[in-house]
Amino acid sequence: MNIKTASIGMITGFVNGLFGSGGGTLIVPSLEHFLRLDPHRSHATAIAVILPLSLISILIYSRSSLPDILPVVQVSAGGIAGGMIGAKLLNHISSDNLRRIFAIFMIIAGVKMIL
Repeated sequence: MNIKTASIGMITGFVNGLFGSGGGTLIVPSLEHFLRLDPHRSHATAIAVILPLSLISILIYSRSSLPDILPVVQVSAGGIAGGMIGAKLLNHISSDNLRRIFAIFMIIAGVKMIL
């Protein structure tokens, strides 16, 4: 493990733990910029990394506040279906278009947070 990889992991884990999400918005550009991974590999890696980050975060969060199970089940069901569709589409989108789509989602999320 090198310092870049460990730093990306530390910052991503911190943000995911603090905000309960957001790891993907940091890890994808970090993997592309610092580790020079192509967009497809960056997105696939981010998806794989988010699971252990989320599991450890929920273990720590559950010490003080348990999640509401019904929304967890309902959102997870939709998330599984959406994740399957998105993962299949990922391989059919060019790297340039993947970057653009990701950037658009990040801009929309940022504007919504500001407003």
